[in-house]
Amino acid sequence: MSHDFRIPPVVPGTKPELADLEAAIRSERGGEIAVLYQILLNSPPIASGWEQMLTAVRNRTGIPAELRELIILRVAVLNRASFEFAAHAPHAREAGVSEEKIRVVENWQDSLALFSDDERLVLDVTDRMTRDIEVPDILMESLRTRFDARGAVEVAATVAAYNMVSRFLVAFNIIHCETSR
Repeated sequence: MSHDFRIPPVVPGTKPELADLEAAIRSERGGEIAVLYQILLNSPPIASGWEQMLTAVRNRTGIPAELRELIILRVAVLNRASFEFAAHAPHAREAGVSEEKIRVVENWQDSLALFSDDERLVLDVTDRMTRDIEVPDILMESLRTRFDARGAVEVAATVAAYNMVSRFLVAFNIIHCETSR
């Protein structure tokens, strides 16, 4: 299959100076180096920092996995990042997000009863951060009250990080999904 990624991906194993970085990516990501990281490898410092940040967001926060994956899916919808949505739908399922929630996350406000209070809260924060940039004080207070200061930071960082991911994917025309996280 031919791709128009706007810049060429770095084929893993073709640049000896990237061996340690590729090994670190493989270690955190479960073996394969997804096309997203192959594009990022064009800038080793960015690829390294990206992996460290996204590993912290994915694997080292206290946010329940199902909430994290709902945030990621919603960001992908809002930013028209089909690669991100397709890559994270299986992770959402593994985290316990129902097929129905995955299907309706695009218009979640039309199915409020389907979502828990926590899910509605993080989806609202996700929408405000992604669409409006500014988040009303009352919504941030609800987030901080429900999740404490650390949890509020982790929810906001997850939204922000996956906005970065989806916007990068869209900018470089990365639309086809294989295994990715």
